[in-house]
Amino acid sequence: MVANGSHSFISLSVPLQFGIRLVLLLLLPWYGRPVMIFRSAPPRRASRAAVVAGAVCVVLAAAACSSNSSSSTSSSSASAASSSSAPASSAPASTSAPATGTANVAYASSLQFLNTKVVSPAFTAATGDAFSGTGNASGTLESDIAAGEISPNVFESVGGDNITPLEPKFTSWYIPYAGTSMVIAYNPKSKYASEFKAYADGSKPLSSLFTTLLQTPGLKLGRTDPNTDPQGRDFIYMLELAQSYYHLPADTVAKILGTSDFGTSNSSEIYAESSLDSTLESGQLDASSAFVTQAIELHLDYIPLPPAINLASSALASTYAKATVKLANGKTKSGSPQVIDITAIGTPTPAAIAFIKYTLSPAGLAQYKAGGFSLITPTVVGNASNVPSDITSELSS
Repeated sequence: MVANGSHSFISLSVPLQFGIRLVLLLLLPWYGRPVMIFRSAPPRRASRAAVVAGAVCVVLAAAACSSNSSSSTSSSSASAASSSSAPASSAPASTSAPATGTANVAYASSLQFLNTKVVSPAFTAATGDAFSGTGNASGTLESDIAAGEISPNVFESVGGDNITPLEPKFTSWYIPYAGTSMVIAYNPKSKYASEFKAYADGSKPLSSLFTTLLQTPGLKLGRTDPNTDPQGRDFIYMLELAQSYYHLPADTVAKILGTSDFGTSNSSEIYAESSLDSTLESGQLDASSAFVTQAIELHLDYIPLPPAINLASSALASTYAKATVKLANGKTKSGSPQVIDITAIGTPTPAAIAFIKYTLSPAGLAQYKAGGFSLITPTVVGNASNVPSDITSELSS
């Protein structure tokens, strides 16, 4: 290296030797003898000696400049070489680029609060992916997906019967992971509030709720459309089960619904699921159908119902199935435990996979539990081989 003194001397020796030889060649013609005669040169030749000495200085200076230039170039080259050969570890450690995908989720309106207020921000913080949601009745979402009116990459439905009609074109599997139950929510400012409260705290027997209070003329009751919304059907199943369980008169359900055509959409009691809760809270309704999870999340006052009629127990699935509703399209639906199911729509995108994986993770399920849902061991229903490996790995963890 040029920083080493001995190496610097060696680099100068070549031009110095050349300069000395050049000086000798200049001197010999004049003196005819070796250069050491400089020490005894006659005065008359001093001027020549001075010239020669000047020449020597010039030669030595040139040699020195040549050496310094060579040394500087070598140092710069060595520095560049050292810089270019610096190990990669000297640079800042690279990090994975943040995800930029979007989980476009179509979800039952009963999941709106949980998805928008809890799951969405937590999911984005955990994965870097964005969340975009569309809430509506599960049946409406199913129809909109089938018609191409919406194009979500994830579908969360209340009940797998709103997913299976999309098979096999849009999906071939779904995963149940949480459950809920039916309750009757009421407005604490309603003129019937004290009576509702008496049923809620057990002061009055629930049987009379169905035979008296809910049949009271002028009481404003809200529910959703049984043709498009699982909650609309579940409310009717619940009334039918209550009629049977409490051995009530055969026309009890018809009197509460105001019609013997349980599957009709033409009723003053029917509201969009997305607005039912707010309509109740505003005071326009005295009571309404609700899932317990909605009541808990929205801080609604409600009357809890026993497992025999609340559609929450998988052990009572055969009992629930005895309750039926004939819809406007002529199809008959049967009662079943209320379950939240999730699937990917179309070719699963990275963000869709990430959202489903997050939902089924311990962190995601904990959010559902905190929201009042009961947890179900997630199990694939349908073609398990089509489920992305990242999702199946979460199921087995």
